[in-house]
Amino acid sequence: MKKILPSILAADFSKLGDEIKEVESYGADIIHCDIMDGHFVPNISFGPKIISDINKITDLPLDVHLMIDNPQDFIVKFFEAGADMISVHYENNTHLDRVIQSIKDLGIKAGVVLNPATPVFMLEDILGLVDYVLLMSVNPGFGGQKFIDNILRKISILKNMIEKKGYDIEIEVDGGIDLTNIKLISEAGADLFVCGSSIFNSTDRKEVMSKMRSLI
Repeated sequence: MKKILPSILAADFSKLGDEIKEVESYGADIIHCDIMDGHFVPNISFGPKIISDINKITDLPLDVHLMIDNPQDFIVKFFEAGADMISVHYENNTHLDRVIQSIKDLGIKAGVVLNPATPVFMLEDILGLVDYVLLMSVNPGFGGQKFIDNILRKISILKNMIEKKGYDIEIEVDGGIDLTNIKLISEAGADLFVCGSSIFNSTDRKEVMSKMRSLI
């Protein structure tokens, strides 16, 4: 089943509870949480405290994307805060196998993330361990960027890799997804659609999410 994941990075944090409840009422499947430290990516967002607070607001699964240095030092903290899914980047994890396994040992879903310029074949030796792969379709760090069209090809290549191996792995895509491209992204093979600005900056969020659902 294909799922829509509103990204709270684009929400109004002065009324975050209301923002989450609203998209939940419109059919959000999972809440996506971008964790940024100002080192691995050029921005700072929030930490485990916010995740813990969000976990009190909603019963939806929380998808925590760690765009931070030394993510292995924070996995347990985010798990204890309420993360149901945690993904880490291929690019800054020397011992990726160990980090992925540490997430799975907690009994939650583990994902690996690729930046736009990282080829999917780099995942060959880790693919069998993960529950999902998150493909960044913008350069991480800021919301509101334009979707990088070459990612459509990348999704297709990854989908083919997964099917050839017979793995049960979901493909998540994050960055620049809106009504103009979500159908193409779905047709390329994506399962999970992270949408931030296209939902939270819309004047009719209900209509946008309904159209997204029909297009995927």
